[in-house]
Amino acid sequence: MSTSATSGGGRAGNLPTGLPVLVGRTAELAELAGLLGTAQLVTLTGGGGVGKTRTALEAALHVQDRFPDGAWLVELSRLRDPLLLAHAIAGALDLHDQGTRPLGTVLADFLGAHSALLVLDTCEHMADACAELVTELLAEAPRLRILATSRQPLKVDGERVVTLLPLPVDDADDDGVRLFAERARHAVPGFTVDEANRADVVRLCRRLDGLPLALELAAPWLRVLPVQAVADRLDDRFRLLARGPGREPGRHETLRTAIGWSHELCGPAERLLWARASVFAGQFDRRTVQEVCAGGPLAAADIPRVLERLVDKSILLEDGTGPHARYRMLDTVREYGAGWLRELGEEPEITRRHRGFHIDQARRAYACWMGGRQVSWFERVRAVHADLRVALEHSLADPRDEGDALELAGALWFYWYACGFQREGRHYLERALASSAIPDARRTRAAWARGLITLSQGDLTAAAESAAMCRIGAEPSAETAAAFLDASVLALRGENGQAVAVLRALEPDPARGGVEEAVWYLERGVRAFAHVQLGELEQAAALAEESRVCSAVTGERCLQAWGDYVQALAELGLGRAASAAGHAREALEAKRPLHDTWFMALCLDALAMAVAATGDPARAARLTGIGQRIWRAHGLPQLGSPELAAAREACERGLRSALGDEAYDAAYASGLQTPPDEGIAYALADG
Repeated sequence: MSTSATSGGGRAGNLPTGLPVLVGRTAELAELAGLLGTAQLVTLTGGGGVGKTRTALEAALHVQDRFPDGAWLVELSRLRDPLLLAHAIAGALDLHDQGTRPLGTVLADFLGAHSALLVLDTCEHMADACAELVTELLAEAPRLRILATSRQPLKVDGERVVTLLPLPVDDADDDGVRLFAERARHAVPGFTVDEANRADVVRLCRRLDGLPLALELAAPWLRVLPVQAVADRLDDRFRLLARGPGREPGRHETLRTAIGWSHELCGPAERLLWARASVFAGQFDRRTVQEVCAGGPLAAADIPRVLERLVDKSILLEDGTGPHARYRMLDTVREYGAGWLRELGEEPEITRRHRGFHIDQARRAYACWMGGRQVSWFERVRAVHADLRVALEHSLADPRDEGDALELAGALWFYWYACGFQREGRHYLERALASSAIPDARRTRAAWARGLITLSQGDLTAAAESAAMCRIGAEPSAETAAAFLDASVLALRGENGQAVAVLRALEPDPARGGVEEAVWYLERGVRAFAHVQLGELEQAAALAEESRVCSAVTGERCLQAWGDYVQALAELGLGRAASAAGHAREALEAKRPLHDTWFMALCLDALAMAVAATGDPARAARLTGIGQRIWRAHGLPQLGSPELAAAREACERGLRSALGDEAYDAAYASGLQTPPDEGIAYALADG
């Protein structure tokens, strides 16, 4: 399990830091802490706006030291496809399994030996899928604890339910009033609850039923109205809402009223941006919101000022400052904005613009990927991963835009294939390919991307199918893509002579960009790999060097890393172990920022063999364990290649002979128990 330290003190996990102070909830936090010591699944339920997410995060922060393998937040609110639930959990855990086993099974195996806490936030819209996966995980992972938030229980055997009620607001010392006063001080510096306003503050908080979100949204109203006026207007509103004697609006209506009044206190531009920005699934920056949301009465130049006003009113939450700030909405606030977007009749247009923006960005990334900014493009794409999912889902659901899904999924080939998202990429590519039979360049690109992914998964049958799909295309790159996939299948099957013959016949034109440019680089690396397996080491070394040099000229790192990997294999075969180890480390270092785990596992195998050949069997044995831990997450060790599997087995036999079984097993076990991040750091250290 990854050891990302996000909570201070070197703790493992991804819990957010810098959260605002949680007011109240002392009894609920104590109850949650107690239950998480005995129950595998605890579900925190309650209505919208009651503070389930914030309370769950605070509870997780309080107990995270009990879990040596970390406390991990999995945000589900904008996930719409239940088939991606396991992907979301794996992504939060930094588990980049890229094989073909069911991901639920992979997660269960992975978590089975770990003591970890998962916080599954906002489960209600896919409660059945959550219940099914939670049951599978808990059956195989006795030390796993899950804290779920949902508007209703998951109904899993052994589930313990804690229902979160609104905060008490009976007098000025109660938690709900204290929360309002705390947030009011942020809105109006120097605000205090005193004799003059105490009764009105308590009345206001009672009118809002002690709902934390309603109280937080109400605090900025004090910038424009005194407390008494706010309380009076709320009284008027709720009297209008009541229908018949003795009837009071329910908490759901209370929350909608609080949000609705915040909406009324916004100016026209603020309301419009609130509605339009509800299209975003995750965080967004100024440039993105200007591209997607500007138009009509909302000029692009005005958007930065409107964003600031929405932050002041607590409609938007801001991370960072200035032009690099990123913004997000709480789910309930987003839902309200989305309702207004529908009321305005703008939902189809803004959805189309959102999709178009991300397709344009994917095209840019596709065109630039073979250059020197691969880490930057990876980080940019990963930052909008949630919105890419939304754009893909909208594309697949819209029969008028059947080519958009192919365009978007295919243009992101590098992200799926080279950055640790093979499973999700294959999921979307296969759906997109099934949605459109038009034999154009978009379909060729998507089929080629699927072929690369299935090669990395060792699914050679699917890779051959992808080659056949490519051949249906009419554009020049179709045959190039198909032939490259065919040759790669041959190489992984051990038919290396045939692979070399097919690759030599290829004539990709890098000037065309896209598939042609990528194949121009890729085929040299695959051909060098085939020459290594044939024992033609000088040819392999020369091709690997050519691949590395060509990649270095543009600053491209992925295929440069592949060249270093094959160079390591060639150097090892030529008896130059120290040089081989250096090339293996170079390849590993180049791929580490991109989270390309299957390739890093290959590099660790090569490095273990090289280190063994330099005369350090104990270090080599630990490296085999580190590599095996990553292969277990990947699914298919050595990509199913018979030559690679044989080389690894030969290395292990040699190490056992050099160290003895007991010493080898101890060093191997040490590597197997090393978290991947630490293991890769160990591998990169030169002895």
